[in-house]
Amino acid sequence: MKKVLALILAVVMIAAMASLAACSVSVTTDEAADDAADAADASGTTYIIYSDNAFAPFEYLDEESGAYVGVDMDIMAAVAADQGISYEMHNEGFDASMGAVQSGQADAMIAGMTITDERRETFDFSEAYFEDGVVIVVKPGSDITSLEDLKGKTVACKTSTVGGEYGESIKDEYDFEISYFEGSDTMYQAVVTGSADACIEDFSVIGWAIESEGVELSVITEPTNVKGYGFAVKKGENAELLEKFDTGLSNIKASGEYDKILAKYGY
Repeated sequence: MKKVLALILAVVMIAAMASLAACSVSVTTDEAADDAADAADASGTTYIIYSDNAFAPFEYLDEESGAYVGVDMDIMAAVAADQGISYEMHNEGFDASMGAVQSGQADAMIAGMTITDERRETFDFSEAYFEDGVVIVVKPGSDITSLEDLKGKTVACKTSTVGGEYGESIKDEYDFEISYFEGSDTMYQAVVTGSADACIEDFSVIGWAIESEGVELSVITEPTNVKGYGFAVKKGENAELLEKFDTGLSNIKASGEYDKILAKYGY
């Protein structure tokens, strides 16, 4: 498991290093969040940003502080501090975030959202800020050790995700049924309790759940369908915010802050 995790994270970091300069900053992520709150956007606009509420390590509730933390939260704070963006973060869930952006209730979302051609029909995306692939996950000791073993089984997927799209694309070939869940945590629990035989999840996310949260599951396939995560706005709207995100992302990569954020979560 750890060897596979190290392999894909190496791919991610090589991609990130292509745009990094060899320098560092002394501002911590917490300080960046404070700076973002103080440095209001020049236009006086406070943007409404939506995100998921259970997609560790990208966004999850820290029970000790009562605040949502994670890679996405820290990247957004660092970009906002760099660009002087004032924003409010709402951790309402993945489906809710997409709906809020599409309806105009939110200006943008950052929620480990994979950039796909289908999603580009309704969203405009930033440059990718992370790359990941999907894997098949089972209980330890399961007799499922390959895609072929999924025949006649029930596979759990999270709604409106690339994992679900991947499952739909292979379910007829491998003859399995799909059961959908709103959150990663409930999807994992379905596999742990046996109400589903396997699930499909982003590799870095299930890797975190297994290694850091003690979720008793095992990855049985190599990551596939590797794509980038992007900050998203409604298609044709909020172009200025999108440009600022891209500029800020480039700047925090060049400064070394991006590397610090990923390292904080083991990447």
